[in-house]
Amino acid sequence: MVPIVNVEARNIAKSVNMASQYNHGVQRVLAKLEASINSKNFYEAHQMYRTLYSRYLRQNKYPELLRLLFTGSKILLEHEQYASGADLGILFVNVLRQSKTKPSTWCFDKITELFSLMSPSSPERDTFIQSALRWSIKDKEYKTGHPDLHQKIAVTFWKEKNYVMAKQHFIHSEDGSGCAEMLIEYHVRRGYTNEVDLFIAQAVLQYLCLQNKATAQEVFNSYTSQHPKINSGPPYLLPLLNFLFFLLKTIDSGKLAVFTVLCQQYQISLNRDPCYRQYLDKIGQLFFNIPLPRPRNQGLFGSLLQSFFNNVEDEDSDDEQRNAASTSHTAQELD
Repeated sequence: MVPIVNVEARNIAKSVNMASQYNHGVQRVLAKLEASINSKNFYEAHQMYRTLYSRYLRQNKYPELLRLLFTGSKILLEHEQYASGADLGILFVNVLRQSKTKPSTWCFDKITELFSLMSPSSPERDTFIQSALRWSIKDKEYKTGHPDLHQKIAVTFWKEKNYVMAKQHFIHSEDGSGCAEMLIEYHVRRGYTNEVDLFIAQAVLQYLCLQNKATAQEVFNSYTSQHPKINSGPPYLLPLLNFLFFLLKTIDSGKLAVFTVLCQQYQISLNRDPCYRQYLDKIGQLFFNIPLPRPRNQGLFGSLLQSFFNNVEDEDSDDEQRNAASTSHTAQELD
């Protein structure tokens, strides 16, 4: 009979030898990767990164893999290899999800840094950020993604002067002052003088539809106090601004009768944008317990607001389907 001690010793030695061979293989790939980068053979470098991705993933070496993918993505993006760099960025988010890494400032900073390096015209850029937002959803607390990540994305779009996308992400953040500053710049650069109140009205109403009253108040206060074309108030010279001021006060009181009278008194101003009525219907349901009316034609929300109000539910459904698919692929690689 072979002594048990000898059997265990041989098994340990075999494991060490396999680990040594594995590490030697990884080191060989890393050396080849460095040579590819130095020679600017970025196609080969991208393949090497993917090879290491597969090996590290099988070993559950998540910290090392996250560092590798972030560094590789950044290098490729800085050399304008946008498709390859974005591919590694998508894999980076995939590892965050598979490793069950919790959302944190460190992760948000890394995601934003890669996002800012990607070409705005690259289709992979949208795939990358949507994947990151889905990962950042924490126990369904944030249905469209973590507000801190939305804020960082919004600032990136703002720097690119993409005001439409910046506003879209600011609305899902909690940065009312930043949103207000962006809206002021947006109006001054591209808006008409008579639209000064329209720019802030939609933002306030959308924040309220997302039940984010605190940020709605913050964006209103910051916008009205800093915009060069708005007089000090209240009262304001523009009726729509007075309506928003009173609306925020009325929500604090929770008095339905006051809300109803307020909407009636400012009906002319509210008719300037057909969306306002639908926003106010939603606000009435959320803050004043107004029952949902029976749907007619397109229902409570017209086609202009369908994407805004249904976005949360659609993303929840998509997320559940993706999670179900991902559980059957332990080493899934995203396109």
